[in-house]
Amino acid sequence: MVMEQLLFRLFNFVSPVSAGSRAVTPVFVQKGNDVVLDVIKANVPEKFILLVWKFNGSDVLVTYSPGGEPTVFEGVEFSVKNYSVKLKNLQKTDSRVYTARVTASQEKIVAEYNVTVQVSPVSLTVDSVSSSSDSCNITVTCRTQDSNISSTFRCVNQICEDEREKSKTTTSGTFLHVNLVNDSIICNHSNQVSWTTNTGQTKIQDFCQHDGKNERQDNQLMHSLNCNLLKISWVNGFVSYIFN
Repeated sequence: MVMEQLLFRLFNFVSPVSAGSRAVTPVFVQKGNDVVLDVIKANVPEKFILLVWKFNGSDVLVTYSPGGEPTVFEGVEFSVKNYSVKLKNLQKTDSRVYTARVTASQEKIVAEYNVTVQVSPVSLTVDSVSSSSDSCNITVTCRTQDSNISSTFRCVNQICEDEREKSKTTTSGTFLHVNLVNDSIICNHSNQVSWTTNTGQTKIQDFCQHDGKNERQDNQLMHSLNCNLLKISWVNGFVSYIFN
């Protein structure tokens, strides 16, 4: 243990780093899932002193010296055979850069991943409803954890259309789309690992009924469509790890 601690200090403060031309590999993971980060053994020297997995450049996940027992942090599994790590039950805060480094004659980066944990639940809510004897306008918002879009639908004599069908691609690469299908408002959200659809329990006509009254009560007009998901379809993403 004393020798390992000494080697660890040398690894962190003395050895020069050789990163070569290796690029950071992007990995997209659904929230709550596990991911395995591999090391290509051909990149690891046959005789090395210490291997360390870190995240964000400084926080240590695993330390391992050949012939000894690895030191592994909670929530992580480490393979002595191939030096891979398994990160379990990932959350949004686990979106980080993970790096594996070995120390031999010099320190060398042998694997580096930019892990993005994506969250897919999506909600659809009614923002406002205005109606007259023959027409009705309803504005809704399609919302995820980090983005949202709004759209207005107009109904005239019980015939509804989307005045401004909207789509949006966020900076993180997720896609939002809200539209009208068979008199139901549909909110779609997709990212690199999943696709989620949210439709309200109530169709648009339930907000735009015309029974001789010009206005409906406010508590009915602001009723949320986000009561139950009628359909949630997950499409698992597949990420290929390519090492140049």
